[in-house]
Amino acid sequence: MIDVIETDIPGVVILEPRVFGDSRGYFMESWSQRDFSSAVKPVEFVQDNESKSSYGVIRGLHYQKGRFSQSKLVRVVSGSVLDVAVDIRRGSPWFGRHVACVLSGENHRQLFIPRGFAHGFAVLSPEAVFQYKCDNPYAPQEEGAIAWNDPSLGIDWGIPEAQILLSEKDKHHPLLSEATDLFDYSIDYYAK
Repeated sequence: MIDVIETDIPGVVILEPRVFGDSRGYFMESWSQRDFSSAVKPVEFVQDNESKSSYGVIRGLHYQKGRFSQSKLVRVVSGSVLDVAVDIRRGSPWFGRHVACVLSGENHRQLFIPRGFAHGFAVLSPEAVFQYKCDNPYAPQEEGAIAWNDPSLGIDWGIPEAQILLSEKDKHHPLLSEATDLFDYSIDYYAK
C-alpha cells in the first residue's frame, strides 16, 4: 500500500510507501502495479533506469515530445536529491510552475511526473543513486529540454551556483519562452 500526497499541480503526486522497520532493518513494497493504478493512474511502465551522481550534479530539465512523451515515477535508493517537475503544457493554468520535492534513501518518497512535464533533479548528498520508471522507451530523436536556470521558473536547486555540475548538453538548453515542441494542455497524451 502507498499513501498519495497531492501537490500544487494536479497529476503530480508524491508517494509514500509503507515502511516496516525493526532492529534488523526495514521492508517496503517499492512498486505495485495494482496499487499505483488504483491510487494514481493506470500507467504501464516499460523501462527502468538508474543513475549515480555526485554532489552538485543537476540533470535536466528534460522531456520527450509528442507520442514519445513519458510519465516517470522516480525515487532515490541512497543519498538525497531535490526532484523537480515543471508544467510545460501550453494553455495549462499551471504552465511554467513547478513542484519540487526532496527524495532520499531515508524518506523513501517517490514522485510521479505525468506526460507534459519537464523533469530534473539536483544531488544534495555526497552521492545519490536515482531510479526511475518510464512508460515510454527512450527516444533520443524526440528529446526536448529547457534551461535548468531559467529565471522565469524560479527554481531554488539548493546548491551554490559555483558548485553546480552540468553535462555539456545541459548547459545549452533554451529558456521556456524560447522552447519549441512543448505540450498542449488540451491534448490527452495518454490517448491511444
